[in-house]
Amino acid sequence: MAMTHPRPHALPCSLLAMTMLAPAHAAPACSARSAATVTPVVELYTSEGCNSCPPADRWLSAVQADAPVIALAFHVDYWDRLGWKDRFASPAFTQRQAQQQHSSGARFSYTPQVLINGADRPDWPAAVVASRTRLDATVDAQLVRDGNRVTATVTALPGAPARLAAFWAVTEQGHISAVNAGENEGVTLRHDFVVRDYRQISAWASKADAATLQFDLAGTGDPAHPRQVNLVIVNADTGRPLQAVKLGC
Repeated sequence: MAMTHPRPHALPCSLLAMTMLAPAHAAPACSARSAATVTPVVELYTSEGCNSCPPADRWLSAVQADAPVIALAFHVDYWDRLGWKDRFASPAFTQRQAQQQHSSGARFSYTPQVLINGADRPDWPAAVVASRTRLDATVDAQLVRDGNRVTATVTALPGAPARLAAFWAVTEQGHISAVNAGENEGVTLRHDFVVRDYRQISAWASKADAATLQFDLAGTGDPAHPRQVNLVIVNADTGRPLQAVKLGC
């Protein structure tokens, strides 16, 4: 059963440090760069308490981890009061889903909801997202990891909007939950691309020199649940993704 949820009040974005591009040093052991064309971004809003969500969870899991797609499973928390508390749910994800309404085309929040490149896709079972779009990228992004610090260098290309914004999302693979209450009572659920850390970056002027964004990974990670660092750059005025890049090392 899908569930709607009223739009909560928006919270301010956190501003992460942006500095001028530093001189290059020795070649990093772990890095990634965005493609010349736009990388698709797939967002799934889901909950372990929703009995219509497992098919969407399985659909997202079918996306290969090494595919040229950024897949993000945001577990919302508004189902938690109905018998089963989703251990991956966060009010920040509920807030993000509501914030996307003004640009996604959705009239309300619901689960499961799929956004592809920021657009509401109720036809998600038939959507094809396993390949890059043919659109030329208007933003270039490079990620470099040094220990637990990830640094992104973001450069506007011809056609970029006047203002950019972004968000970091750390995802994990291969989580399993045995649900013993709520709509999915007695069901064992598998989750991939689960967002475990999400941080927004406030807008900046794209015509400025290349911006450097920094992100500190929490902990050492669990080998049983491989994690991936994703950076999504968006049009600050519309919220629609412009480019994305992921780092799996």
